[in-house]
Amino acid sequence: MTDLLIKGGKVVTAEATFKADVAVRGEKIAQIGANLKPGPGTKIVDAAGKLVLPGAIDAHTHLAMPFGGTISADDYEAGTRAAACGGTTTVFDFALQDFGERMEDTVKRREAICAPQAVVDYSFHVGIKDVSGDLLSSVDSCVKYGVPSFKVFMVYDFGVTDGVFYQVLERAKRVGALVAVHAENNEMVSMFTKRFLDEGKTAPWYHYLSRPEFVEGEADERAIQWAKSLRAPLYIVHLANKQGLDAVTRARDEGYPIFAETCPHYLHFTREVYRREDGRNWVASPPIKGKESQDALWEGLRRGDVATVATDHCPFQQAEKDWGLHDFTKIPNGCAGIENMYPYILSEANKGRISFNKAVAVCATNVAKLFGLSARKGALQPGLDADIVIYDPKKAFTIQNSLMHGDNDHTIWEGVKLKGYPVATYSRGSLVYEDGAFLGKKGAGRFVKCKPVQITAPDISSIK
Repeated sequence: MTDLLIKGGKVVTAEATFKADVAVRGEKIAQIGANLKPGPGTKIVDAAGKLVLPGAIDAHTHLAMPFGGTISADDYEAGTRAAACGGTTTVFDFALQDFGERMEDTVKRREAICAPQAVVDYSFHVGIKDVSGDLLSSVDSCVKYGVPSFKVFMVYDFGVTDGVFYQVLERAKRVGALVAVHAENNEMVSMFTKRFLDEGKTAPWYHYLSRPEFVEGEADERAIQWAKSLRAPLYIVHLANKQGLDAVTRARDEGYPIFAETCPHYLHFTREVYRREDGRNWVASPPIKGKESQDALWEGLRRGDVATVATDHCPFQQAEKDWGLHDFTKIPNGCAGIENMYPYILSEANKGRISFNKAVAVCATNVAKLFGLSARKGALQPGLDADIVIYDPKKAFTIQNSLMHGDNDHTIWEGVKLKGYPVATYSRGSLVYEDGAFLGKKGAGRFVKCKPVQITAPDISSIK
């Protein structure tokens, strides 16, 4: 018995594009093929002239996250609602470990907040702060609980030392976990920040100058060196600079399992936004870089050295961003993007910058493989969750905050024109978004437990 039949569209996977119907039974894709026949009571959706895509997976969000004296504007309900309306059907949120806390308890603490709110499926990475005593051993129990991915920060007051970073890589490799890193040189950031404040240079432009390309690039190289020494897999989050990407490319060419993620705001904007009167709204870390770095990121996407696109979604209200009107160090770091990622990348594909297949790969399929979700998500194939997006390549759309579905009161994407836009999103077979309207239900999202993946080479297609 087929519950839903999407007919006449072009199915897009990471590998191919072909005309086919997609049949859904319950929460799963039941069949993909030509001229499929509906059964009694089957709901038929006409997708003629449209693309049928897997739902995106945002591997990098910070929902309801305490930072800079406040909490990010989107809680789990608002953030996942916005995700659904942008064609993202699974989100990974970073659960930050408290000092003295076992890592599986970190996940359980955040899961208790997320479960009653999320409207689409979700999982977590653990942001590691503390490995004192026997806490490092809780990497193992966290993997068994269903969270085999961890993040270390080389910046902020809770960032780890190189030695702790190395120990985390060792432990993770042993149990099939993937370590992600926020790579910036903390000492250089602190030195530049103090210098600019002492000189009275407090505009948003100096946020960029306190963390220019080489401050991120050097840390990328150092992080890659530790991973190479262990031949451990490494995932560099929100990569924004050419120097770091060049280091990723070299390591991958040498056969090391090094993977990079970038974000839509690095692909669309350049550091010149920090010269704007409202430049504080783009303040995030790492900051947006120069045109040379932006061009390198696009080229890295095309050749596969940038494996994924994610958002680092961490928005703050305008009044909170305004705390830094006269001091860039008081601006909460982060921007909105969870509703804009898939539409933006698909629009760039529609304009010919990359293929639609590459867009699906970097926004869905590669993410699922790297984080142990490919048995359930990230592709359109029978047996997988019916996380499906119908995309109209002819629909013109101008981003306006008034049309977005999160709780933030502004967006850095205001006025950006897109070619093509999602017109429907299905989460496990249920329609959660259609033609601008959210149709989902609070609490309908489920915690998706991930499987550890032994990653030994840079070729994502080899990951099962």
